[in-house]
Amino acid sequence: MDGGAPYNPRTVEEVFRDFKGRRAGMVKALTTDVEDFYQQCDPEKENLCLYGLPSEQWEVNLPAEEVPPELPEPALGINFARDGMQEKDWLALVAVHSDAWLLSVAFYFGARFGFDKADRRRLFTMINELPTIFEVVTGTAKKQVKEKSSVSNLGSNKSKSNSKGRSESQGKHSKTPQPRDDADVVGEDEEEEHGETLCGACGENYASDEFWICCDICETWFHGKCVKITPARAEHIKQYKCPSCSNKRARP
Repeated sequence: MDGGAPYNPRTVEEVFRDFKGRRAGMVKALTTDVEDFYQQCDPEKENLCLYGLPSEQWEVNLPAEEVPPELPEPALGINFARDGMQEKDWLALVAVHSDAWLLSVAFYFGARFGFDKADRRRLFTMINELPTIFEVVTGTAKKQVKEKSSVSNLGSNKSKSNSKGRSESQGKHSKTPQPRDDADVVGEDEEEEHGETLCGACGENYASDEFWICCDICETWFHGKCVKITPARAEHIKQYKCPSCSNKRARP
């Protein structure tokens, strides 16, 4: 099992791109695809691992047969603990091991292709700019976004409220960028504040050409594509709950 890697990234940028792809797949498994992931992790099956793929997909599979494997292996037997813990605790545990695996894969490539001290530092800095999977799954990333927002000046906070109000006239909860002709209405403060907004799923910044939607429960913004919500669908949603808020339930 090579974790689905179709190539060996050799530069810092390539390794980071590989890291982001695998991370996005694992975040998807533990948030938007959590029901499917939960079902695949049947404790009656053999030792299973969660693999993130560079293509931003995920898979639950048996570990590699060759010893040593081509890439570091994820945590084995995640399915065995599924029914012995509350779901949120189990997902958090898988998230922690997933974060450790992503780092091990990234620095495996770094060691294999001779990254020097400066390259390793640059790679870690790029990785460290993204929330960990654990932070996304447990909601810590959302708290950090809120804390960052609370430090902003009152004008920026007001701008965000105005943005939410405008979006309701376009489509409830949604946020789509305004044309440049409306720059005087949007204001520089709001544009700057938008630039600091992070998606609660992938951790990426707000981009001017993307559709966003805000959770009515935790007030966290998400890329529409990350939570599988289109602008047309958002028009008909009375109260939007993000995957994390929707899955806040305990399994016996």
